[in-house]
Amino acid sequence: MKKTINRWFIVLGAIIIQLCLGSVYSWSVFVNPLMNDYGFSNLDTQVVFAVSLATFALVMIFAGKWQDKKGPRIVATTAALVRGIGYLVAAMSKGSFLLITLGYGIIGGAAIGLAYVAPIAAGVKWFPDRKGMITGLSVAGFGGGAWIFAKLSEELIASMGLMSTFAILAIIFTVCILGGAQLLKNPPVGWKPKGWNPKKVSANKKENFVWREMVRTKQFYLLWVMFLFGAIAGLMVIGNLKPFGIDAGLSAAIAGAAVGVLALANGAGRVLWGTISDKIGMNKSLGLMFGLQGAMMLILMNMGSSELTLTIASAWVGFNFGGNFALFPTVTADFFGTKNLGMNYGFVFTSYGIAGIIGPILGGAVRDATGSFEMAFIPAGVVCLIAGVMAFFLRPPHHEHPKKAK
Repeated sequence: MKKTINRWFIVLGAIIIQLCLGSVYSWSVFVNPLMNDYGFSNLDTQVVFAVSLATFALVMIFAGKWQDKKGPRIVATTAALVRGIGYLVAAMSKGSFLLITLGYGIIGGAAIGLAYVAPIAAGVKWFPDRKGMITGLSVAGFGGGAWIFAKLSEELIASMGLMSTFAILAIIFTVCILGGAQLLKNPPVGWKPKGWNPKKVSANKKENFVWREMVRTKQFYLLWVMFLFGAIAGLMVIGNLKPFGIDAGLSAAIAGAAVGVLALANGAGRVLWGTISDKIGMNKSLGLMFGLQGAMMLILMNMGSSELTLTIASAWVGFNFGGNFALFPTVTADFFGTKNLGMNYGFVFTSYGIAGIIGPILGGAVRDATGSFEMAFIPAGVVCLIAGVMAFFLRPPHHEHPKKAK
């Protein structure tokens, strides 16, 4: 029997890639430089962020199909080159809104969409015995990357300026994603971990849905709406956290530190919620996660008055937001199979793209119009609570086949 690689190399490659992709969640450190030095409004900055997230989600459908057919390595390698090009376009923009939107938003977002699903799909194939945990680990770097690149970007902006920062990040992302991509591959057909004997499951569980079958199930739409509600809340805070802290009377340094706290908690949430789901089940995990997030969004306006309370709120929001990215790919694999997970999760993930438009832009527009984020945070909390209730109505779909003619 042909010897296979150590499956933990797949996890290493995934984390390297996700660290770079997670830089998108450090966006709020760019908001004030763009407003102060280049005349952007708060809404302008959130449009760039929203375009990046929406492109990320749309491209992921194509990327999922591509990686399902050709494997994760070629897709992630392409993403490395695209990511570098996007940041170089932003670096040469001279502060042009259109060029920053093109480079950071469209091209940079497309690179995230290309790279994001590849390590997730590979990970669940290599770790069928620990799907929740490994999905969390595979995407944990996304949260950690936001913390690392928030710190790095602030230092670079202070010493070299915003445009030079984009250029340096272009080089870092290209090299690191390229390296991580070379560690990714799918296991041989029929491979399973040594000593692992899967439990006997129903015929439905043994089968794999193609996307056309998946989108005809009510479970797909329940998952889609739940993901939408959770992502709206998280992305609204991520895109506006630093301005929110400054508006509340805190210094730019303290507000910037809150971005790092949210990023670290985001990474931790991806690992821990995946592990929790392996222990208590998916329905309870989703219900608890959304309930906690909804409660915080309802009181968030009162949490910006001190460094301590803002830190608690940032960690709380980040931790629960991160759980989405461990739980939703796992439940997609559980409900619809792993064979077509790349493309199937790409369709589920389109909800994130819509949330990426609604959440940050709603937060920015409400703040520009009212001087406060309150009328954006409260509705976001309500829909999270609704998603928490919806979680308890989730059941695996029935995969029906037409009867063969005798």
